[in-house]
Amino acid sequence: MGRGLLYFILALNFELNILGCGSAKPSTRHQPSAQILNVRGKYFLIDCGEGAQTQMQLMGLSMANIGHVFISHNHGDHVFGLPGLIGTMDLLGRTAELHVHGPQQIGELLDFLVRTYYADIRYPLLFHPVDTRRHELIYEDRSITVHSIPLEHRIPSVGYLFREKPRLPHIRREMIEAYGIPFSQINNIKAGASWTTEDGTVIPHERLTSPAMKPRSYAYCSDTVYLPELKDIIEGVTLLYHEATYMHERALRAEQTRHTTAIQAATLARDARVGRLCIGHFSAAIKDEDALLREAQSVFPDTVLAKEGLVIDIK
Repeated sequence: MGRGLLYFILALNFELNILGCGSAKPSTRHQPSAQILNVRGKYFLIDCGEGAQTQMQLMGLSMANIGHVFISHNHGDHVFGLPGLIGTMDLLGRTAELHVHGPQQIGELLDFLVRTYYADIRYPLLFHPVDTRRHELIYEDRSITVHSIPLEHRIPSVGYLFREKPRLPHIRREMIEAYGIPFSQINNIKAGASWTTEDGTVIPHERLTSPAMKPRSYAYCSDTVYLPELKDIIEGVTLLYHEATYMHERALRAEQTRHTTAIQAATLARDARVGRLCIGHFSAAIKDEDALLREAQSVFPDTVLAKEGLVIDIK
């Protein structure tokens, strides 16, 4: 593969990698919650249950590419993989900063880990508290923005909304060649400039370019009671991951434990007019997850089941 083609493929990456999609009780079928969102070669780790490192190796995902970790809440099935990950990164000689985002309790956990196990860690471990009661911008770089999504669980819990930033239009190669446009002017044209030929003819920006790909988005909502008001926050996202811990016949149990049923997750997806729904965080008591899928698809047909090793190209 040529270097130019490789860079082009990396520039298009916006994919979700499922490391684990089980719930609190261990099972032989699923790992606890953990995901990696690959945005143009940058890895964003979302929750970090036990076994996350092993799943990364099985899926060929390098932990060296992880710069930011987003934790939803301080329950073991979402954080027990974090201590080991921090240590392994140190053993591998990491020097780059690692940023961890999450509710205040996660900061307390990190303080304990550093104080007890990692006092001599060789890379900066930085914590960024997230207000679980507010929907606000918590991270931004040249490619994406990340906003918090207020959730409601037995302890403070938060989801995350990743949005790709709009790109500039693509310049048409045949126009570059036809009008002899120098490389130095390409970015100006992408930004909206026209091109004037030697004889004074003005070639408008619209003829020289083609529209950029529509920005993609991903919303992660795990461990929460059904919140229909979330539709206004996640309206129109390309992909929604939402917990579906129980069948709808156990809706009362879901309410008691502050979880969601498959039908409730699908109802939110339908009402928010999302592009696609992926359900996960399955109760270990559920032996037939296809029944969960059927329930969800009865409300929102474009639903898939999470499973370890699943890679979803968000497009």
